[in-house]
Amino acid sequence: MLRWILGGREAQGSVEKNPVLFIGEEQPKNWFTELQVLKGHFDIVRFLVQIDDFRWQCCEYILNNTNCRVCVCVCSQTGERLLELRGHSQQITAMTAYTHTSGENTHTSLITASSDRTLSVSLHTHTHTDTYNPVVVFPECCGSCLLVLERLCVWVSGGNELCVWNRDFQLQCQSQHHDDTGISATVELPKNCIAAAMDKEIVIFRLTMSTGSQLSVAEVRRLSDHQDSIHALININDGLFASGSHVGELILWDAVDWTIMAYEHILWEESQTDTQAEIRLAAPKPSEMSIQQLTSDGELMVAAVGSGLYVYSVITKSVVAYRKTAHDSNVLHTMLLPDGGLMSCSEDGSVRIWEMQDLLLPAEPASAGFFGMWTFGRSNKQVGPPVKKVLELPSLRTLELTGDLIGHSGAVQMFVSFGEKGLVTCSTDHLLIAWKNRERESHLRSLALFRKLEENGGL
Repeated sequence: MLRWILGGREAQGSVEKNPVLFIGEEQPKNWFTELQVLKGHFDIVRFLVQIDDFRWQCCEYILNNTNCRVCVCVCSQTGERLLELRGHSQQITAMTAYTHTSGENTHTSLITASSDRTLSVSLHTHTHTDTYNPVVVFPECCGSCLLVLERLCVWVSGGNELCVWNRDFQLQCQSQHHDDTGISATVELPKNCIAAAMDKEIVIFRLTMSTGSQLSVAEVRRLSDHQDSIHALININDGLFASGSHVGELILWDAVDWTIMAYEHILWEESQTDTQAEIRLAAPKPSEMSIQQLTSDGELMVAAVGSGLYVYSVITKSVVAYRKTAHDSNVLHTMLLPDGGLMSCSEDGSVRIWEMQDLLLPAEPASAGFFGMWTFGRSNKQVGPPVKKVLELPSLRTLELTGDLIGHSGAVQMFVSFGEKGLVTCSTDHLLIAWKNRERESHLRSLALFRKLEENGGL
């Protein structure tokens, strides 16, 4: 009903709703019981970046004209729009916040990259007011990803080249142009190294500081173990990072020597000729086994694979929980929760909260050999141990739906959590929604009312 009240519509595309995942309006474990709809964008809101505990930055891109793209900074407590920033002529491809200290002043810079081959920086000094200096534009700097290296006081933009900038936004160095394959994602590694995803490869760059405090960047290794384009690249902890590909390859890497620590491959059809006895479930579309996003808390890693969710332990190097069909369409963003659960959003317009529970077979309509599709060792490169069936994995758990946040009418691109203060989601329906705890908000409103009455001397 709420979706229709907000002018909503059904999820795009002909998808069959899964009745197993309908939990009704009674959701005792879902404390997001109040929402605030924030309007002001005129097209798809693609990115959200948290600036501090109270503010976030978001941006839209407009696909049908050349209007300036807009970044908006909003207060998470009130939903108030604090400012708008315009400076790009084409869609924004990446966004981040960069906070650094200069003397007694703390500066926060909002950095955006665009397909118009520019980087824009807006500088904010933490004073009593929220004012930003005019946008500084760096032309001819194509960037599809941004990375802040706080330890070195620099930030990095990735496009056809890897460019390194100092905190004064001066270009320090850049990698040599290799080919037309651009950098799609970057992560920081130990020993001043950076891992950059370029199509099927991961390129390792090392930053070197000379005696004259001059930075230089050089390629030191190429990792060519993926068979298809890399869609996700994340840090796990100080010793590990992970990558996921379009064909369902999940690789866990040593962050120091860049060797493979674990290799998992999601397959879908039963193969009689495969020497590793990998089990596949059905012939899907390529997107159904594509790893769209990875997230981790240092011990667990969540892979968004098609419309499913898979929780992987980096300690035991095994799958510990799963939900083969978590949404009606592709999962776009996930987050592990402090209580051991997780949250996900999808192209179908939903935001869902999950709890790990012991697996009671049958957990969902899947074969007993469902997790035979998770293999150990490199596919077609080395022989792994025998595949384990679900019945042989007593510790395997399922993901049980405990909350369903329905408010968006388009694909939910991502979300940002502010802990007990709430959650903010952005969507292709041009809306931002702040989800909050009604009891907490009611208490805060009562306190604010009593405070105002005291200031005015009562009624």
